[in-house]
Amino acid sequence: MKTVGVIGQGYVGLAIADAAASAGHKVIGFDSNIKLIANLTQGLSHIEDVSVVKLKELITSKQYTPTSDSEDLGNCEIIIIAVPTPLDQNRYPDLKHLKSAVDTISNVIKKEILIINESTSYPGTLREEIAEKIYIKTRINHRYASAPERIDPGSTKWNIKNTIRIVAGLDSNTTQEVKEFYLTFTESVKTVSSPEVAEMSKLVENSFRQVNIAFVNELAQISHSFGVNIDEVLSAAETKPYGFMRFNPGAGVGGHCIPVDPTYLSYKSKQQGIEATFIERANQVNLLMPEYIVSRVLSDHNNNIAGKSVLVVGVAYKANVSDVRETPATAVIQGLKKANANVKWHDPLVSHFENQNSQEISDQDIAVILTLHDQVNLDKLRKISYVFDCTGKLDWAKKL
Repeated sequence: MKTVGVIGQGYVGLAIADAAASAGHKVIGFDSNIKLIANLTQGLSHIEDVSVVKLKELITSKQYTPTSDSEDLGNCEIIIIAVPTPLDQNRYPDLKHLKSAVDTISNVIKKEILIINESTSYPGTLREEIAEKIYIKTRINHRYASAPERIDPGSTKWNIKNTIRIVAGLDSNTTQEVKEFYLTFTESVKTVSSPEVAEMSKLVENSFRQVNIAFVNELAQISHSFGVNIDEVLSAAETKPYGFMRFNPGAGVGGHCIPVDPTYLSYKSKQQGIEATFIERANQVNLLMPEYIVSRVLSDHNNNIAGKSVLVVGVAYKANVSDVRETPATAVIQGLKKANANVKWHDPLVSHFENQNSQEISDQDIAVILTLHDQVNLDKLRKISYVFDCTGKLDWAKKL
């Protein structure tokens, strides 16, 4: 077993740290967020996939040590980079966290080790933004590999152990080494010919979802214009035993992956002189869904909801998780407020969002359901005279 450092203790980094520590590796979880590390040190988990009980056991046994001191990474044999790769205010790739991880490694690692990048980014990131930059700073020939994260937050079916991993090193020996490492806590690993293939495969996975979600979001609008129920249309289409995969319309896309990863691919493809037209159009459709939802609510109220009490239900981007990153709820709330409605929100898994606290479902005039957690009280929702359901799960509510 190895001493493993995981840079970044967010939803990916903590999950990987948990899996590796549970498999017997000694794990150092580093994050520059001092408050986050303080909470982790007390055993307070911030992701659904790692229980408080499990986290405390790993800390007590010293299999897992959270730290904000980068020097604690100095004796690691393996470093995993698991930091956010968001978009900047202009919706361009923002690698500031990854560059910070490169600086950390360069400053504290003084011997050759295995460095693995799990952070999602465009093809060439491992080779050009990590390996090349670290070598320039240190003149150490580390071993490098790409293993893009595959985590489905809140899933009861798929986890780190049973989800196949894609890995590739800068050379064949490193590819084999990283494969053997992941097999200590993952059941199946597929090796590919280069880190660029691994990096692009992750972008393709989420671009596929982005494009297909945009397709059904556009179909929902077309179906409504025909007076046709999109849910019934999709149910009919999926009876075909081949050539069709169902996606469902919704308020847009949220989380770190789907709203972000495809833009990394389109950004890099433009640098290659190729326009990613499907991806760009999908981004536009999904980003405009909140505006369409507000227009539907307004249309059902003679284009006037001024002064009405409106409750947005579910501000997390996904059912049964508390993650609000890139949530379309932000744009929906802004649109409703622009229509001069009195807007509040309710989410049993989120306590604070958009400078407000979660409100109770009571006697509001309008409810707009963006995400439907299992904990949402449907009996209370039924008492609201107008409920617009973006999830398609409530037969008695107005639907997309």
